Amino acid sequence: MAAVTWKCPNCGGGLTFDPDSQKFECEYCLSQFGKEELERIAPDEGEEQRDTAVGPEDGAGEGEASGFAPVLYMCPSCGAEIVTDETTAATFCFYCHNPVVLKGRLDGAYKPDFVLPFAVEKEKAKEIFLGWLKKKRYVPADFYSPEQIEKMTGVYFPYWLYSCQVDGRMEAEATKLRVWDTGDMRYTETQKYDVSRQGQMKVEHVTRNALKKADKQLVEGVMPFDLKEMKPFSMAFLSGFMAEKRDMEKQEFRQEIETEVKAFAADSLRSSVGPYNNVSIRSQSAQLQNPRWNYALLPVWTLTYKGKKDGKIYYFACNGQTGKICGKLPVDSMKLWIFFLEIFLPLLAVLLVAGYLI
Repeated sequence: MAAVTWKCPNCGGGLTFDPDSQKFECEYCLSQFGKEELERIAPDEGEEQRDTAVGPEDGAGEGEASGFAPVLYMCPSCGAEIVTDETTAATFCFYCHNPVVLKGRLDGAYKPDFVLPFAVEKEKAKEIFLGWLKKKRYVPADFYSPEQIEKMTGVYFPYWLYSCQVDGRMEAEATKLRVWDTGDMRYTETQKYDVSRQGQMKVEHVTRNALKKADKQLVEGVMPFDLKEMKPFSMAFLSGFMAEKRDMEKQEFRQEIETEVKAFAADSLRSSVGPYNNVSIRSQSAQLQNPRWNYALLPVWTLTYKGKKDGKIYYFACNGQTGKICGKLPVDSMKLWIFFLEIFLPLLAVLLVAGYLI
């Protein structure tokens, strides 16, 4: 398996994908290259160096028994060892800071069909994070310290996308009531109708997280993505970001998604029925045609924080395309206590003075 870096043809510096310009940029000489231009210059997709370390692909290791299967790679830029787990597909060298893509992780059956490139750059993600915190009064200061914010990381998470066509049919009996008064008499007219509905519905890209270790709230809280902007997968888009490969297969989601799609189709047919007082469904069916699965990497900015007192993991996540955010924040008990004193002590003083005067 190979560790891969993309080198600038002008100066040899590492190339990273810039979400703002949607080009590949060298941080040293500031050269920029489009995807097609980069592929012409480097048709083999980067400079490779084979690793010789033991990992799960080469056999069992001690880490595998403990739930963490470490894998070592040699950085193509400086030769330092890079330690990853078995699902990491792109990372950074912690010595020379060059982006590294672990090529073999996304080959063969694990090669994604699509990638949705980052459109929100890191500085913008930082602005969104700080703006989100403005009204959060009781967050520990070290959660948003400059050193902590600098740890914000762009990660491509793996998702399964399910698409199909649904042929739906519904038979029902509907009732419409009309009530009116004439003198002292009240009349009720009941009209019954046979209702039949059928139709076809195209379902595109029902999305499921395909990484077991990912926090479900983190990876699903930033959805939805505009998947019309997806591009055919190229590893070059991963340069400068972290990336994970899937470790959950589509079979794990098939029944759940098919049930969800059928229920949605049934609700859609039901909502198409006119304004009756009552609708009693006699029969309904939904047949799924031409099911299609795609595997895609979607962009998320993440920032995690371990609580000093409770040891829990808190996080901030930002959709790398739309900027939608979600998070779980720590609470500084000291700030809460100070707030309580600021409210309670003046109120206590007022009550004491009022009692004294009375």
